[in-house]
Amino acid sequence: MKTKVLLGSLLLLCAVATASVTPELAEIQREWAIAKYQTSENNQEKAFEVLITKARRLVDSNPQDAAAKVWLAIVLSTDAGVNGGFGALGKVKEARKYLEEAKKIDPGVLNGSVYTSLGSLYYQVPGWPVGFGNDEKAGQYLSKALKLNPDGIDPNYFYADYLLEEDQPEQALKYLLKAKAAPARPDRPIADRGRQQEIDAAIAKARKMLD
Repeated sequence: MKTKVLLGSLLLLCAVATASVTPELAEIQREWAIAKYQTSENNQEKAFEVLITKARRLVDSNPQDAAAKVWLAIVLSTDAGVNGGFGALGKVKEARKYLEEAKKIDPGVLNGSVYTSLGSLYYQVPGWPVGFGNDEKAGQYLSKALKLNPDGIDPNYFYADYLLEEDQPEQALKYLLKAKAAPARPDRPIADRGRQQEIDAAIAKARKMLD
């Protein structure tokens, strides 16, 4: 039986094209990875609070920067998943708003990251009447992300995770193995290590479902 993923398990991260990343955005990416994968639970809330402020400042100073909006959305969504609480749903709604704005500015920004992020939100956030979750939209966005970045670690991982939620472990395993073999991102070593651990856990889950 499919189990809807609640806000507490949101794990957003999108593939990024190095050529599109400014030094300021690269710093946010690095600090995001540290906060997500290398910071203790007791200190994560403060770490993301600081990072949200920094990401907001970058968006405010560059309102037409689609990449900055995508990463503010990623930070907000990850904070909602890590820290939860009553404000979590408000954060993911705000994240969706920034992703829609980024899509209008540059639909292909960061190798299609906006579609990976939107798709991830739509299958992980609860549906009506609690939230805006929608599995059909999730599948459409995640499929589009894969078309734009077919070999990326994140589009393959999140599409596989979506398929697991849809009780399709055999199909999910194909994409997980592709994510596992995805090229490393030299500028994102911490994020890659963390994602690979999540891929391994998802592979184990898929194989258990197939037993």
